[in-house]
Order: sequence, then structure tokens, then C-alpha cells
Amino acid sequence: MQQREVIMYTEIGCFVLCFSGWILVCSTMPTEYWNYSTVDSVVLTTTNFFSNLWKDCISDSTGVSDCKDFPSLLALELYIHVCRALVIIAIILGFFGAVLALVGMKCTKIGGSEIINAKVTFAAGLSYLISGLCGMIAFSWYGNKIRQEFVDPNFMAQKFEIGAAVFVGWGGSTLLIVGGFIYTFFAGKEGLGSRFKKNSSPLHRSKYPSKSLSYAPTLSRQIYVTDTKEKDSENRRGKGNKFFNREAYV
Repeated sequence: MQQREVIMYTEIGCFVLCFSGWILVCSTMPTEYWNYSTVDSVVLTTTNFFSNLWKDCISDSTGVSDCKDFPSLLALELYIHVCRALVIIAIILGFFGAVLALVGMKCTKIGGSEIINAKVTFAAGLSYLISGLCGMIAFSWYGNKIRQEFVDPNFMAQKFEIGAAVFVGWGGSTLLIVGGFIYTFFAGKEGLGSRFKKNSSPLHRSKYPSKSLSYAPTLSRQIYVTDTKEKDSENRRGKGNKFFNREAYV
């Protein structure tokens, strides 16, 4: 199997990997179970509290649930705002990464030359990689906040546990990071590596000769002219000595 076919199948696998991770990250936005808490009462009724980045919900043992949006954005804690922004950035970068990957992959044949397609694929890998990192930071920060409140003995408010959406987000972010890293490795090696090879080739260096080489012909011509003049002067003196020597006047 040729190297091009190996890279092509690797790109297809990475695209499936990254697209699956992007879908998982997107699915966490409408999911309500970012955290949950259960309260048991004496009358054999159970009340479940759960929430996400946008609203709080409550449900009872009969299955009836009611959700309410956060009353004020400014009253929310800082980590909720940061997690919102990071998840939205992760979704946007994942979308643009998918578009760039479809343009730059070898199996699509949409772009131009092999080098240009490799650079486009490298940009797609960076988009996926940054998207995965943003998602990982958001889900890790949210989960760590829940863990800190749960293990803190001085925290007197109702304690929550990590919901299913955070675990799904961790999985999707991991897929994005792995796929983006593989994209950047192979595409960067092909696209950016060829640029360095071109700059270091003898043909590229011949376009910009060094100063010592540019002065070499001039110096050689000067030396040749000087040597020629010296030889002419010596020949003239030799002829003068031949016809006008001192013994001729004796």
C-alpha cells in the first residue's frame, strides 16, 4: 500500500473520529443532566433536582418535571459563564474544522495541489484540536466545581453530583483532541515539511548566491589583467635588453 493511500485512510478515520466527538459535544448543550441531586422524603416520594448551563429543573417520583431558566445572567457564578463560552467556541471551531477537513482531505479532491490540501488539512486539525481543548477545559472545570462542593464539609447548601452530560462531554472532547492531533501530525509533516525541504534544496540556494561567489569572477579578472600587464612589461624589458645591451657599445 502506498504512502498516499495510508494517509488518505488515516484522514478518513480522523474525520469520523472528530465528527463523532463534535456531535457528542453538541449533544451536551440541550442535555439537562449536567448535575443532579436526589432528596428522599418520609412519604416514599423522591424529588430529583438537576440543571445544566441554562436552567434548573425538578422532578418527582411520578415523572412530572418542571424547568425554569436562570432568573439573572449577572447573578450567576463565573464558572458558568466561562463554561458556556468555551462550549460554544468548541462547537463553532468543530464546525469549521469539519468544513476544512472536507476540502483538504485527499479523498475529496476539492482543493488544489497536494501541498495546498495538506495545509488546509493542517488548519482543520488545529481547529479540531483547539475545539477539543476548549471542551475539555469547560467540562473539567464544571465537574471539578461540583466535586469541590460535594467534598467540602463547610458547604451547607444542597450538594450535587456529576451528571451524564459532563461524562459525554469528556468523551467527545477526547475524540476531538486525538483526531486533531493526528490531523496536524500527518498534514503538518506533508505540507510544512515540504516547505522546509524546498528552502534547503540546491536549486533554491542557487537563486541567492553568496557575496563571496559574486566577487570571485571580478577578482579573477583583475588578477588575470594584472598578470598580463606584468608579463607584457617583462617582455618589453627583455627585448630592450636584447637590442640595447652594454656590450654593443664596447
